[in-house]
Amino acid sequence: MDASEGARVGVLVVGAGPAGLVLACELARRGTAVRVVDRLTEPTEESRAILVHARSLEMMQRIGTVDALVASGTAATAAEFHADGGVLGRVPLDTVDSPFPFSVSTAQTETERVLTERLAELGVTIERGAELVALEQNDDEVRSTLRHPDGQEETCTSSYVAGTDGSHSTVRHQVGTKLEGSFKGRRFLLGDVEGEYDLDRDAFHTFLSSDAGPLLVFPMAGSRVRVIAMLDDGDEASTLEHVQAVCDRRAHGMRLRSAHWITVFEIHHAQVAAYRHGRVFLAGDAAHVHSPAGGQGMNTGMQDAFNLGWKLALAAAGQAAPGLLDSYHDERHPVAARVIEASTRVTDAGTVHNELARRLRNHALHLATALEPIRMRLADGTEEIDVAYPDSPIVARHGHHHHSHGPHPGESAPDVPGVQPALHTVLAAGTGHTALYVAGSDGPSQRLALDDDVRHVLVGDDVAAAAEAQPRTYDAVVADPERAVAERYGLGGHGGLVLVRPDGYIGLHTRFGDDDAVSAYLACIRASR
Repeated sequence: MDASEGARVGVLVVGAGPAGLVLACELARRGTAVRVVDRLTEPTEESRAILVHARSLEMMQRIGTVDALVASGTAATAAEFHADGGVLGRVPLDTVDSPFPFSVSTAQTETERVLTERLAELGVTIERGAELVALEQNDDEVRSTLRHPDGQEETCTSSYVAGTDGSHSTVRHQVGTKLEGSFKGRRFLLGDVEGEYDLDRDAFHTFLSSDAGPLLVFPMAGSRVRVIAMLDDGDEASTLEHVQAVCDRRAHGMRLRSAHWITVFEIHHAQVAAYRHGRVFLAGDAAHVHSPAGGQGMNTGMQDAFNLGWKLALAAAGQAAPGLLDSYHDERHPVAARVIEASTRVTDAGTVHNELARRLRNHALHLATALEPIRMRLADGTEEIDVAYPDSPIVARHGHHHHSHGPHPGESAPDVPGVQPALHTVLAAGTGHTALYVAGSDGPSQRLALDDDVRHVLVGDDVAAAAEAQPRTYDAVVADPERAVAERYGLGGHGGLVLVRPDGYIGLHTRFGDDDAVSAYLACIRASR
């Protein structure tokens, strides 16, 4: 084998779909040397995934792509359920606790374009037509054999490899693991079509009929619409006429004019047992596959990458604490397991074949969506706002928590409306941890001497005085005259310190002066120097 030897890089990312692009952006933003290869010579025209949910929009804000992404599509602020000619129920999505309380309905090709442009700004170009054909690792590095379009092979030496190469992942095969789960495939139709229809454009729609499988309809920009249908045994669905017939049978008043693309595929529900194999990590469809019914697949994959990115960047720089990379599997494996469980339930509910069972299902859904707590829970689940890592080995469970009504370590750091500048903007800046000093009635504590990449943010009611007294102590100062942040974070009158991780989740929540808790937490993250 006549393989040339390239320079060593921190991370080789195999696969330039949404998960690979998010990972590469996260690494490049932190100065990690990264290569991104994809065996396709051109980006795919197919747009399998079209919803980008609130939790992913929060991620996009940190990456620097949220405005471009929102501009590329339309906002969905509700989910509507229809059956037998009527509306069964409506779930508002704008109830969720997020600075972006909606989903963006946009083609996956747009999501990839926006992330690819951001990656280029960060100085990284995707190497297209480069295919991983072999991989071997030792304690120090991974050696990957890449085959280029002209047949030339090279060996890429990297500290780590990330397999974001989809459901037929070569990286997964190379590390000797496989997807495990149910392989009783269900057939789905996916179509991107142009047409007229009388549905609310601000919602996505699920049609449940008593004599056919479910149909999902997602309005997109202009007259473009995405339809997903779970096919019954006799259904043909390869042409526009077939898609029109499926729509006629399950929904009313959709007149389709033309198709961008139509595909029928079998879906399985499956996951790999381990996301980490030494120096090789699996993320996205390489790690888990499931039905598109819940609209969570691409978002879960991008969130995998977002969780892994800051950790791999520290590891590539030789600064990660020993357990940090293991926390990727510990935090993300249960998330996909829950998504698979939920989408299996939705798929099963959608495919009950008996007419009575379908009527009962529709009735139950009608009753459930009439109840506000259930609507809110459905919204939080859809928007992935309920994703948290309470059992993670790297979040501090022992910090002194005065009130239990604030968010706990392992949960996302919530935005608090009404403070200046906006808290979510302050939290999204920088690439390391953020230390929020939420002043108590007797002012803030002394600023801690932490690592350079921690941003120190003071939140207080009398900010002018604090800013004058400590002009260069803090990276940002947030004015909160109503003490809304202390209230929302459950810190009471004494205030306290909240350490927010680079991915927006709370690592530690403690009172001022508890330096031991801070040191113990940071020891889980960074190698001692």
